[in-house]
Amino acid sequence: MLVQPRRMNPWKLLWVLAVILAFAAFTWRRDPPGPKNPSWAGETMGTLYSIKLADSPLGQGALRELQAEVDRCLVEVNREMSHYQPDSELSQFNRHESAEPFPVSPGFASVVRFALELNRRSGGVFDPTLGPLIDLWGFGAPGHVSEPPSPAQVEEARARIGGQHLSVTPAGQLVKGIPSLRLNLGAVAKGYGVDEVARVIRANGISNLFVEIGGEVVTAGHNAEGQAWRIGVDAPRPDALPGQELETILHLSGLAVATSGDYRNYFVDGAGMRFTHILDPRTGRPIQHNLASVSVVAPDCMTADGLATTLFVMGAEEGMKWIGSWPGVEALFILREPDGRFVCRPTPGFVALTGCALPE
Repeated sequence: MLVQPRRMNPWKLLWVLAVILAFAAFTWRRDPPGPKNPSWAGETMGTLYSIKLADSPLGQGALRELQAEVDRCLVEVNREMSHYQPDSELSQFNRHESAEPFPVSPGFASVVRFALELNRRSGGVFDPTLGPLIDLWGFGAPGHVSEPPSPAQVEEARARIGGQHLSVTPAGQLVKGIPSLRLNLGAVAKGYGVDEVARVIRANGISNLFVEIGGEVVTAGHNAEGQAWRIGVDAPRPDALPGQELETILHLSGLAVATSGDYRNYFVDGAGMRFTHILDPRTGRPIQHNLASVSVVAPDCMTADGLATTLFVMGAEEGMKWIGSWPGVEALFILREPDGRFVCRPTPGFVALTGCALPE
């Protein structure tokens, strides 16, 4: 018996080929699963940053793109507010010796608005226009000094500062009241950068995250163990590395923390006197009280960053009273005793965030 071959149906063949090609394309384009709890670190703003994610849904390609997006975000923050980059918007504004409005990026304008609000509410204790004094004391872009400036130099620099001489127009432009005014946003820009990185990560569908830049931290969701993120608060010892000796440990989710202290950035003159990088606008000089550090927990890192500096300048007694005017904010004041011991003075809500009593 002779069997005739079945006539080929060209449309059916095309349909089968289309299915095969579609499956191959899907398989080729599918993003391989990424790590469940990825983490990475890098350099930015003259310090280090660290990012940790938990239960990440991202594939390998999506994770690489997120890392690149984070890098672009950090580059942009530096492009706007770095006082070390001569071409940053902040550096250009500082050279703009005119009362004409100076256009800046929306993020830059929002940080200045917050800084001026903090300046107003603190009665000038926080001042974003300390650029001339910060440079004079050797903590700015010009570089370090080995001896303190003279009283006359301090007073000359003080004549060129003051938050009342700076404003932001409704259109987001900066206006100087005196031509020589110079911004330094070192006390808030890093916190803003942490918030911006966290915003980028959330926009990529991540709900469990830890973002840290130079000790300033934002948290959300849970860590790899399914618990709140654990953040150590350093004992303020100049001879200890970050994380080497902890005063307490915070358990945070959906909150930020920042610390200001006199134990990392300072110089010692020929007479053995130590001068910290945190200046009091009211005197034009570095702080010289017994407060060693202040850690602030707040809903966002820019607020925590700015308040930590403000409270450090105020000191423990004044700061403990003033912090009550900021709802949702807690603080830990660590005082240095004459014998070198540390004494903790937390707000009531701060203790609850540690899960245990703090040492006296």
